[in-house]
Amino acid sequence: MPSKTSVDIDGKKVILSNLEKIFYEEKTVTKSQVIDYYIRIAPVLLPHLHNRPLTLKRYPNGAAAKYFYQKACPAHRPEWLHTTPVWSNRNNKYIDFCIVNDLASLVWAANLATLELHTSLSLESNATVPTMLVLDLDPGYPAGILECAQVSLLLHEYFNSKGLKTFAKTSGSKGLQVYVPLNTTVSYDQTKQFAKNLAQSLEKQYPNLILSKMRKSLRQGKVFIDWSQNDSHKTTVCVYSLRAGKNPLVSAPVTWDELKNALNTTNAQALTFDSLQVLDRVKAHGDLFAPVLALQQQLPAP
Repeated sequence: MPSKTSVDIDGKKVILSNLEKIFYEEKTVTKSQVIDYYIRIAPVLLPHLHNRPLTLKRYPNGAAAKYFYQKACPAHRPEWLHTTPVWSNRNNKYIDFCIVNDLASLVWAANLATLELHTSLSLESNATVPTMLVLDLDPGYPAGILECAQVSLLLHEYFNSKGLKTFAKTSGSKGLQVYVPLNTTVSYDQTKQFAKNLAQSLEKQYPNLILSKMRKSLRQGKVFIDWSQNDSHKTTVCVYSLRAGKNPLVSAPVTWDELKNALNTTNAQALTFDSLQVLDRVKAHGDLFAPVLALQQQLPAP
């Protein structure tokens, strides 16, 4: 197979290269198969990328090798690729982020060895307004995804009591993430403070299970509720994104019943999904995360 080839996607030319390079050693998954996954998952993935500044997490030599985050959209991008300027206080300038709204753009990004897609919680039209609140559950060994499931169900119960719907997904790594769709006018200061207050409140109620402080030395055997992700300068791994690791695992939506069942049966494996499993799940259930895009809810009073 030639080292480079070009494909036409909806009238846009995309150059593909090094398609036989191994990206996941344990399953011998090639770059070609990574691109194929993103093509097949595109119908449900693209709506979650649509009009959101995107940070590319690139693995030029495969998932087990060195990686780098790329916020500024590469200068060698195609002329048809959309970008959006976002102000960076750290750099004291605007940074042009990639916007991946169509299949050609997604394939182009995957060809750059972008295994992971990390999106802003805002749309490009208003970088200061988050469309959702996220609580990232990060377990400290020996706690794992089942302890995260336990915490996620506590969060679910809390938001239910406030009349709000919530949605969960696996991180594709060792944790879980709980999303609260808002899609109403709210600021990052409000969502971040709300998330922090909630994490601290739950830590007081369940001190042996939950942690709200960021210090890693405190996390052993507990689940850190990372409230700090609710920030205009941070990104979170997008639903349906691949994750780097031994196998091509995916950040996948899960139902609350699935979380309850996994916890009741102590079956952590029930909350781990690779790319093929996720494609099957979408075929069977559609996009379980679709409501996050449009459901309008107000942040509860403190």
